[in-house]
Amino acid sequence: MSSLNHCIKFELDIKDENIVFKDYFYKSIKLQKHKIYEAELIQPACPYCGSLDLLHNGHLIANIRYPTANASLPVIIRLAKQRVKCRDCDHWSMAQSELVNKYCSISNASKLKVLSALTEDRSMTSIARENNVSVNTVQRVLGSCSHRFLDSYEYLPAHLAFDEFKGVDRQLHFICLDGDNHQVVQILRTRYKKTLLKYFGRFSPQARANVKTVTMDLNFYYQDVVRACFPNAQIVIDRFHMIQMLTRSFNSLRVKVMKTFDKRSRQYQLLKYPWKLYLKKFDELEKVHSRYNWHYKDCLTQAQVATEGINTSTALENSYNLMQSFIQVVETGNTHELKSLINCQDQIGTLMHKTLLTFKHNLTAVLNGAALPYSNGCLEGFNRKIKQIERTAFGYSNFTNLLTRIRLEEDLYKEKEPSSLLMTA
Repeated sequence: MSSLNHCIKFELDIKDENIVFKDYFYKSIKLQKHKIYEAELIQPACPYCGSLDLLHNGHLIANIRYPTANASLPVIIRLAKQRVKCRDCDHWSMAQSELVNKYCSISNASKLKVLSALTEDRSMTSIARENNVSVNTVQRVLGSCSHRFLDSYEYLPAHLAFDEFKGVDRQLHFICLDGDNHQVVQILRTRYKKTLLKYFGRFSPQARANVKTVTMDLNFYYQDVVRACFPNAQIVIDRFHMIQMLTRSFNSLRVKVMKTFDKRSRQYQLLKYPWKLYLKKFDELEKVHSRYNWHYKDCLTQAQVATEGINTSTALENSYNLMQSFIQVVETGNTHELKSLINCQDQIGTLMHKTLLTFKHNLTAVLNGAALPYSNGCLEGFNRKIKQIERTAFGYSNFTNLLTRIRLEEDLYKEKEPSSLLMTA
């Protein structure tokens, strides 16, 4: 019996000396074969006074689910917990073990394995199926970690990045990242100005004064929040959003000019089908090897197609040259030339003019975006991860569960030991 006990403990990696295994057998439960281990949990001493003079009064049988390497053969430990009465202090007690929490039938090892799986991009259903537990158990393990992500209002990073993403009930949630180490600072249920002012207002004046830059898109009330909460912060408009606004304005003008020509004309064909060429950098276009295109029945290089296309309209040509110059200036960080481009007086499209007018109203922040190395690239990449988490789970209806899952899948918590996150579920 002792040899069997040691072999089973070695196989299951159980080190509790108070658990004694007696036998094992196989049993079919709900048309699935299970491996059942019979064991007894001994109470060696009174937990109240430490006395060894105990009166035994039967057992409480608990069926404990335990993880196994073979998911097709679930393991159940039929644990008989001793009930005892202390003869010295007259207290009743029941034997307890680190194998499983009190009043629980899921072993801590199973919860640890579930928690480790929650740090990966997997659905709760697949995690539950692999660990032979219910989906509700997986949700309880997830919920047990939510309190670990409480806010601390004593510190803020020097460089922040603001954005939003679509989450529960297709609402937009606010997200803030550290611009240096790309870790999440906070995710809020809404992105309303009142909510942001209330949240950042909880931080100490020293923490808010520590913020040097805040990177964002051209959302107007984000700038109001920065001015109200961070006295020493510079507003930085993300370079990607500036170039995106210009390219969309140019693309709108291209379509407008294209529709002025007959659909069978060469000008229409040059502006319609190779539209992607107009959005690329002119230096990256092919200028040597020409290719035949059956739309406009000619053999041209990519540079020749773009040049002939923009020459169909003066406004289109000016907008294209402005867009190309703007991209080049933003990459080099030449703020003086960028300022002159924003004040351009050439004939351009109406939407392009409105875009430059928007840049002019946010001139300082736009110049900071070109001069400083900070951007929202890290935030856009993190939002992509969030979309994948939601896609895998077919969406979330509980904001707390979504927030906890996002936090668990952060690289910071993947590097940590999962046991440090395991709490009572």
